Amino acid sequence: MRIDRYLHCIRLVKSRTLAQGVIDTGHVRIDGKRVEKPSDQVRVGSTIALPLHGQVRVRVLEFPERRGPASQARSCYEELGPDSSN
Repeated sequence: MRIDRYLHCIRLVKSRTLAQGVIDTGHVRIDGKRVEKPSDQVRVGSTIALPLHGQVRVRVLEFPERRGPASQARSCYEELGPDSSN
């Protein structure tokens, strides 16, 4: 799944346009590798680090079918602490 769509579907950003803006800053990483474009792919088990509310790190557990309720979105990822390893 595209990183911009994933961030939007799990409700970390309000729109895909905002997700693309966050990615364009150059601070988003998937498994430690810098995300170059919004179409970069996320896989189940990947760790995403992005600069929202300080530093947010999440592990992808599953892909949502659509942007649904917050409770459904939270089941698609696990928030990691700053000292968690991959």
